[in-house]
Amino acid sequence: MSKPKILAFAGSTRSGSFNKKLVNVAAEAARTAGATVTVVDLRDLALPIFDQDLEDAKGMPEGAKRFKTLLREHDGMLISSPEYNSSVTGALKNAIDWASRAESKDEPSLVAFHGKTAALLSASPGALGGLRGLVHLRSILGNIGVIVLPDQVAIPTAHEAFDDAGKLKDERKNKQVAALARSLVEILAKLAA
Repeated sequence: MSKPKILAFAGSTRSGSFNKKLVNVAAEAARTAGATVTVVDLRDLALPIFDQDLEDAKGMPEGAKRFKTLLREHDGMLISSPEYNSSVTGALKNAIDWASRAESKDEPSLVAFHGKTAALLSASPGALGGLRGLVHLRSILGNIGVIVLPDQVAIPTAHEAFDDAGKLKDERKNKQVAALARSLVEILAKLAA
């Protein structure tokens, strides 16, 4: 049986993002659990704000095509999402919106998302660790056909949670992230069987 393929990304474009650090921790744990993991940075995709007039005039931007192709090529997703005003970031919602668009009339609806499985994480300087934003992300993904694992991990006081190498200082939180990543790998393997 082939290894599960997981696309890992953070919903932040900030270079020092806590969620980029967290998704890298989760990606490494998923690799340890036996998955092939690709980490993508939304900043590298250079996505314009979704605009149907732009899409009608110029088609799907190259970054959106790359992201959509990556989603299609992978079995599941590890997503670490910051919380902005109790919801998801504009960057993450924008990436999802672009990847949800059909590139041709005969393309199946939501082909990049339907039937995929995702595990959610968040990191925030606040006491809740970004949990409120994950509620919205879970709803968005569920509505576009993604199976979202019931477990999730939130890292509060994220500005104190990582060492200089980007690793989690708290071993208990590190174990929670590893368990979530392992769960995703195991479920993807079962779904492929």
